[in-house]
Amino acid sequence: MIELRRAIRLPGAVALGLGSMIGAGVFSAFAPAAQSAGVWLLLSLCLAALAAWLNASSSAQLAAQFPTSGGTYAFGREMLGPWWGYLAGWSFVIGKLASSAAIALTLAAYLLPEEWQRPGAILAVATLTLVNMRGITRTIVMAVALMIPVVMVLLAFISFGILDRSIQSTAAAPADIYGITQAAGLLFFAFAGYARLATLGEEVVQPIKTIPRAIMISLVIAFLIYMGVGWSLLELLGPQKLASSTRPLLDALEVAGLSSWSTAIVMGAALACAGSLLALIAGISRTLFAMGRNKDVPQWLAEVHPRFHVPHRAELLVGIIVIVVVSSADIRGAIGFSSAGVLFYYFVTNLSALKQDKTHRLYPRFTAIAGALVCALLVVTLPPTSLIVAGTVLVCGVILRMMRIRRR
Repeated sequence: MIELRRAIRLPGAVALGLGSMIGAGVFSAFAPAAQSAGVWLLLSLCLAALAAWLNASSSAQLAAQFPTSGGTYAFGREMLGPWWGYLAGWSFVIGKLASSAAIALTLAAYLLPEEWQRPGAILAVATLTLVNMRGITRTIVMAVALMIPVVMVLLAFISFGILDRSIQSTAAAPADIYGITQAAGLLFFAFAGYARLATLGEEVVQPIKTIPRAIMISLVIAFLIYMGVGWSLLELLGPQKLASSTRPLLDALEVAGLSSWSTAIVMGAALACAGSLLALIAGISRTLFAMGRNKDVPQWLAEVHPRFHVPHRAELLVGIIVIVVVSSADIRGAIGFSSAGVLFYYFVTNLSALKQDKTHRLYPRFTAIAGALVCALLVVTLPPTSLIVAGTVLVCGVILRMMRIRRR
């Protein structure tokens, strides 16, 4: 079987991590989070960042020990057993397919009138799937090209919040612990992109050094940008207007009298969503590739293209499924469902990290324990509908694997 080629170095890995995180989340997740947390939005953001850092620590040290495709699917199989690995991989694939749909719809919402949004989202998914199928080096080049202008646009937006004098009332309301933790679970959607580096471990040069460094560098940069954007949104819109906004950054510019910058924000949102979707399709396909190699999904998904050295069948399948989901999904529901699946994925990550011996541990054992507890806390406070759908899909995954085992 043809293997994947190691071509991702530290700058490319950081670019993929940032491109995965600074995507649809920064343009879409703040509004639903503000509905739950209100003026305590930034506290929720810090809680989400803490959960991301704890989970990133476990992901980094596991990826250094097991530099292969699949991320926690591979880690769970090695450290906890085939069932844990399968459930983590299934949760990741299903949750991230929902994420991909949410990102594609967010991209279209910023660029197109309502009647053209779904066709536009479908076109975006098809285009980025074809880019991924041309090879991982092309994915990295495009990720860098998309990320740089996005970061510049977001830094400009943060400066508007700092300089604007028409500050909205953000008087502190009594803290609602449930609302704060629910908002943190929704905002975790925006941080979860760092896991893409772990799923691409088989294509990273010197993975033992590169993956942990790239994960932490990209996570810190993303957190600082998110804090600036969140603070500016609260200052310009206030929690109530922010909670009801469908395009919060554009609404904030209008309040500040800076509508002339709306084109830049629209293009920034589109580029950010495109970069995030590009990395997502790559990450999901690598997890399916690893699952196919272990016969947890049809084995033909583990085929590698002889010229481009990518799992082209898995990437094509991911693109087709996302297009189907885009045709019927809504953004808020997709974010909640995605967060539920991804939080379970990281719960398994932390359990796997607890099983590592001292020679492979980069962080104290307490980090993995705290990460598992935070994941459990955030997932139980997500909207009930999201939990019901995620639980149903997880049960379906169990039934499918039992049928495959029985057939074999």
